[in-house]
Amino acid sequence: MSKQTRDFEKIPIEKIFELLGTNPEGLTEEEAEERLRRYGPNAVEEKKENSILEFLKRFWGPMPWLLEIAILLSLAIGHKTEAAIIASLLVINAVIGFKHQQSSKKVLESLKSRLAPKAKVFRNGVLKFVDSKLVVPGDILVVELGDIVPADCKIIEGDTSVDQSALTGESLPVEVSKGGILYSGSIVKGGRAKCVVLNTGKNTYFGRTAELVKVARPKSHQQEVMLAVTKYSMYMGLIVMVIASIFVYLSGLKNGLISILTFDVAILMGCVPVALPAVMTIMQAAGARELAKKGVLVSRLDAVEDAASVDVLCLDKTGTITTGELEVTEIISFGSLTNKDVIELALYASAESTGDPIDSAIFKKAKELGVQKKGKQLSFKPFDPSLKRTEGLAEINGLKMKIVKGAPQIVERLCSQVPKELESTVEKLAERGLKTLLVAYGEEGKGIVAAGLIALSDPPRPDSPALIKKLKELYVRPKMLTGDSFPIAREISVKVGIGEVGYSLQEIRKSDAESREFVEKADFIAEVYPEDKYEIVKILQEKGHMVGMTGDGVNDAPALKQAELGIAVSNATDVAKSSAGMVLLTSGLRGIVDAIMLSREVYQRALTWIINKVTKVIQFTLLLVLGLMLLHYDVLTLMGMALLIFANDFATMSLSTDNAEPSLSPNKWNIKNIMISSSVIGVALLVEALLSIYLGLKLFAFEQDKMQSFILLLMVFTSQFRVLIVRERRSFWSSKPGRELMISVVGVILTFAILGVTGIIIAPIPASAVLFSLVYSAAFTFSLDPLKVLIFKKTGLL
Repeated sequence: MSKQTRDFEKIPIEKIFELLGTNPEGLTEEEAEERLRRYGPNAVEEKKENSILEFLKRFWGPMPWLLEIAILLSLAIGHKTEAAIIASLLVINAVIGFKHQQSSKKVLESLKSRLAPKAKVFRNGVLKFVDSKLVVPGDILVVELGDIVPADCKIIEGDTSVDQSALTGESLPVEVSKGGILYSGSIVKGGRAKCVVLNTGKNTYFGRTAELVKVARPKSHQQEVMLAVTKYSMYMGLIVMVIASIFVYLSGLKNGLISILTFDVAILMGCVPVALPAVMTIMQAAGARELAKKGVLVSRLDAVEDAASVDVLCLDKTGTITTGELEVTEIISFGSLTNKDVIELALYASAESTGDPIDSAIFKKAKELGVQKKGKQLSFKPFDPSLKRTEGLAEINGLKMKIVKGAPQIVERLCSQVPKELESTVEKLAERGLKTLLVAYGEEGKGIVAAGLIALSDPPRPDSPALIKKLKELYVRPKMLTGDSFPIAREISVKVGIGEVGYSLQEIRKSDAESREFVEKADFIAEVYPEDKYEIVKILQEKGHMVGMTGDGVNDAPALKQAELGIAVSNATDVAKSSAGMVLLTSGLRGIVDAIMLSREVYQRALTWIINKVTKVIQFTLLLVLGLMLLHYDVLTLMGMALLIFANDFATMSLSTDNAEPSLSPNKWNIKNIMISSSVIGVALLVEALLSIYLGLKLFAFEQDKMQSFILLLMVFTSQFRVLIVRERRSFWSSKPGRELMISVVGVILTFAILGVTGIIIAPIPASAVLFSLVYSAAFTFSLDPLKVLIFKKTGLL
C-alpha cells in the first residue's frame, strides 16, 4: 500500500472500499491468497545476521590491525609469550564489544511478540478465525472486548474503547466510533466493531515502528573516541617506527632484521591503547551499578558515558513531568448545590471497583472533602463508548434518583434545564487544558437537571519544578513533547518552569523552511504523535545537539534508540525498554538528573585514563628512539614493555571508581585539545626520562641490563604519579583520590620496587637506585602540576 494509515482517516468508507477493492462482505479466499502474495504476511520481518561473522568483524579495524601487526612481528622474532599476551587482549576486547551490541534483536523480538495471534475475518461472506499473519489489506474483520487489533483498520460499524498504551504510553482508553482508525497492537477494552483492514505488516504504525527501530542508530560517540585515540596513537607510532628504523639501520645501531623488528614491536606495544575498550566498559559498568542504587537500570553501557554530553532533553509529559493520574482540579456547582453535593452525586454514577481513572479521581476527591454517600446506590451502568456517559440509580432521602455523568455536550442533551453559563464555562476550562464532566440528576422517570461541572487534569509532580530547575543549572535544556492539546501543554510547561515558547506539530509542519528552527527554539511541542518524536530527535541531532529522550510506548522505540540517551520511564512497554539505553525504576525526573550527574563523573574518569595513556605514548615512543641514540641499545626489553603496559594501562582501571567531580556543563570529547594537552605533558616527562638516563650513568654507572631495569622502574613509578596529577583538572591536591586508586598505585609501586631489588623477571639493581628512581620520579612529576593546570586552562579541559 502506498498510503500511510493516517491518510485514510478523512476518506469516506465508500471510497475506501473502492480504493481497496473490497466490500462489507469481505474478500474471497482466492482474493486473500493473491493479496498475501502481493503484500506479504502481516508480520514484522527481521533480517538474520550470522553471529559468527558479526563476531569476526571485531577483529577488523584500526585498533585490531595494530595489535595483529604486533602479534605477527612478535612471532617473527620468536617472542611467543609476548604474542600470546597481545592475542589474549585482542580476543577479550572482541568479546566485550560483541556482547554489548545486541539491542536491535531484543527490540524486534518484543515487537513480534505483541502481534495478535488470531483474527476474526470475513472470508467468502463467513466470519472465521485465521492466523493474524494471514490478514491482508481489504479484509473485513470484527474486534470486540479483549481482542488485540491485528492490523491497522477503519471502523465501518459499531463503537469501541481501546487501550493504546502499548503504542503511545498513554494509560487512558480512547473511544473510537464509526469512521475512526484502530491501530495494530491496540487492545479492545469495550464495545464491538466491524472494520476494514487498511495496512498490514511493516506498513502498519506498528510495523513502521519496527522498520524505524532497524534504521535508528545514533553515532556511537564512544567508538568515535576510541577510534580517534587509536588513530592518533597509530600515526605517531608508525611515523616514529619508520623514521627510527631507517635511522638505526643507516647509522649501524641495528643491522639485523630481527633486532629492528624487536624495536618496532616495542614501539607498537607502547602505542596501541590495548586496554581502552576494556577500561571504557569497566568504567561504564561501575557507573551502571551506581545508577542501579539510584533507581536507574542501564540497558546499554555506552549510555552511561553518552549522558554526560546531552545538552537537550526531550521529555514526555505524562508520568514523567506529571503524576500520570487524573485528579479533580476544580468543581463548579449550579443553583443551590454545593461542591460537596456535586461530588456526592457523582459518586452514585461511579464505581470504585472498575479501576476507571475518572471514577478513581472522583472517589479520591470525595475522601479529601470528607464526602460520603448519604443514600444507597441501587444500580450502576459503566462507561459505554457509544453513549459517552455513566449512569447510576440511587435512593436518596426516600426518593429514587437518576444520576448521569459524562461529556458535557452529551449530558446536556439529556437535561431539561441547564444554566446559561454552561457552554462558556466549559470553553474556559478547555482553554486551560482541563477535561470536563457534567453531572446531572433528577427523580427517576422525570427529567434531569445539571448539578455541576467537575474538571480533571493530570497535575505536575511535586518535585518537577525543582528538578527542571536543576537540569537548567546543568545546562541541559528540557523540551516537552506531548500528544496533548496546545493549552494543556502550555499550562504544564509554564507551571513546571520549562518555558513559554511552544508550537503545535501542525504549526511546525506548515512552515517547512523554518520547521527546524521551530523545533530547536521550542520549549514544548504539542499534538505530537509518538512516531514524530523520531524526526524531532534527528532534527536536533542535525543541529549539533546531543539529545536525551524519554518515552514509554511502542512507537517511542525508534526515537529512544536514535537519541544519544534513550530513557524508558518506569511504566514503559517492553519494546520501549529494549530500545532505551536507560530504564527508570521510579517515576519522575529524579533518576534522569542523577544519571546526567553520575555520567559526567564517569566522563571525567575516562578523560583521565585517555590523557594518562596518550601522555605515556608521547613520552615512551620518543624515549625509545632517543634512548637508543644515546645508549646504542634498547632502553626497554619486550618483557619490560609488557610489564609497563600492565602497570600503566591495566592497573589504572581502578580509575573506574575514583572520586570525580561532575562538570557544570555538558561534556564534549575534543580529541584535538586532549592530544595537545597530553603532548605537552608527555614532552615534559620525556625530559625527566632522558635526564634519568644521564643520572643512571653518572651516579650508578649502570650496564645495559641494569640500566633497562632502572628505566623500567622510573617509567612505572612515573606512570603512577602521573595518574595522581592528571586525574584532577585543577591542582592535584584539590580532591582526594579514590580508595581503590590509591591501593592500586601503592600496590604497583611496592610490587615493582620488590622486582627491582630482588631481580625477579628483571635484572636487579641496588635498593638505593630503586629508592632514588622513586623519589626522583615523584619530585619531577608533581613539579609539573602547575604546567598541567595552565595547559588544561588553555585547551578548555579545566
